[in-house]
Amino acid sequence: QVQLVESGGGLVQPGDSLRLSCAASGRTFSNYAMGWFRQAPGKERQFVAGISWSTGSTFYADSVKGRFTCSRDNAKGTVYLQMNRLKPEDTALYYCAARNGIISARVRDYDYWGQGTQVTVSS
Repeated sequence: QVQLVESGGGLVQPGDSLRLSCAASGRTFSNYAMGWFRQAPGKERQFVAGISWSTGSTFYADSVKGRFTCSRDNAKGTVYLQMNRLKPEDTALYYCAARNGIISARVRDYDYWGQGTQVTVSS
């Protein structure tokens, strides 16, 4: 049973930083790509960042490029999303997801999803 568990969300002020974690378990993820997505109320779920579990290569949405960094710790089975210089428009429920294959920005390409962690950026 694959499990993805996100943590690290919270309420922060504009310009602050947060680090989200996604603990993955239940199978070997060596051939998998992990994605971070977010969904604000009334909006569609959108791609934020992705990382290849095997190579560590990353890909980012233009809206977060230069502010967010995705990384992974193979030993801990955990991927991270470091979010710097947060803006109010970053407010959303953040999900991590896994797919067997290369990084994709499409929601429908991912097989497994976590429950999400809320990030609120407000002064």
